Amino acid sequence: MRKKIAGLAAATLISTFAGIANAQGSGDTLTFNTTEGPFTIELFDELAPQNVARVKELAAEGAYNNVVFHRVIDGFMAQTGDVQFGDTQDGLDLNRAGMGGSAMPDLPAEFSDTPFKRGVVGMARSQDPNSANSQFFIMFEDGPFLNGQYTVIGEVIEGMDNVDKIKKGDQADNGKVSDPDRILDVTVGK
Repeated sequence: MRKKIAGLAAATLISTFAGIANAQGSGDTLTFNTTEGPFTIELFDELAPQNVARVKELAAEGAYNNVVFHRVIDGFMAQTGDVQFGDTQDGLDLNRAGMGGSAMPDLPAEFSDTPFKRGVVGMARSQDPNSANSQFFIMFEDGPFLNGQYTVIGEVIEGMDNVDKIKKGDQADNGKVSDPDRILDVTVGK
């Protein structure tokens, strides 16, 4: 009888954790094929519906294809998504990469209590909390100092080893990468 109760308790606990995870993520994914290999992000639609919708839209239209990882800081994060100045096929300007966005308007902040831990994906922005547009970053390590300050849009669920391989930038130049890796293409999935 005790084994049966323990088994039911364990099943209930597993079901509860699965419910929490499913409430956070939508099941929608983005798979990024990069010069260092693929990685997949699960998107958190319920946490940040407007920001997630923007990234999905840009991915679906191919806007992230050939965009570089322009700012990569070892032990911190890798930033990409500047479709205006970071596209190697149309408008790469490494001196301005990180200053651009898309043709769409900036987005309002959608802050949550989801912590910035290794693999979490957040929207990049300027000093204005409501200035996220197309750029995002992936955490190499936990960054609790970002909690509640930036919009979390998802988490890497496969291929974090490939994210770790992305060329690191110059620490003295705020992570600017002189010969950056890039996104080859993106697949939107469920």
